[in-house]
Amino acid sequence: MRIVVADDSVLLREGLQLLLAEAGHEVVAAVGDGPAVVGAVLEHRPDLAIVDVRMPPSHTDEGLRAAVACRQAWPEARVLVLSQYVVASYADELLATGEGGVGYLLKDRVSEVGEFLDAVATVQAGGTVLDPMVVKHLMGRRRDPLLALTPREWEVLALMAEGRSNAAVADALVVSLAAVEKHTQRIFAKLGLAPDDDQSHRRVLAVVRFLRADQPGSPG
Repeated sequence: MRIVVADDSVLLREGLQLLLAEAGHEVVAAVGDGPAVVGAVLEHRPDLAIVDVRMPPSHTDEGLRAAVACRQAWPEARVLVLSQYVVASYADELLATGEGGVGYLLKDRVSEVGEFLDAVATVQAGGTVLDPMVVKHLMGRRRDPLLALTPREWEVLALMAEGRSNAAVADALVVSLAAVEKHTQRIFAKLGLAPDDDQSHRRVLAVVRFLRADQPGSPG
């Protein structure tokens, strides 16, 4: 996999390059500021860009803005954003188009090498990955038609938002794969996602609705 790495911390940038190289990936560019991200991605057209949210010049959200700009200029861009803190609006921005190939992880996850590399592979393949802490932070932000979901369907959707496959959801909930597939189909139906749509696209749209929900509480 060809990857662009963007982080203003030389230590983390070098660490990511080493980790990715050891996993068999090629880092085609490593940059340290927001404007350079867009240039590197559009020049190299990598399989994935891993981008820190806070970078020069203002150290606010240049990385996020660069990630969004990359996807606007090149819709096929795959972007995994790293953040020090949970900021719900960042996930909303990344998922605004309803397309996959995006991820939002806390930097602490990089130390969990296996999970981090799994996230890299999932995003590059067009999936959506959200840090479990991001999902937890968003659990209370719900609105109709999510109110129609059962507690179990809500759990399934929350795990889907973490980028887990149906098999991984089944393992987490200790249920059968068939049961999870039934839950996902009911979730899609309750959210009004047409059965003739692509399955992976419906998963992304379901996660987007989950993130944009804004009423507190969970199904009882």
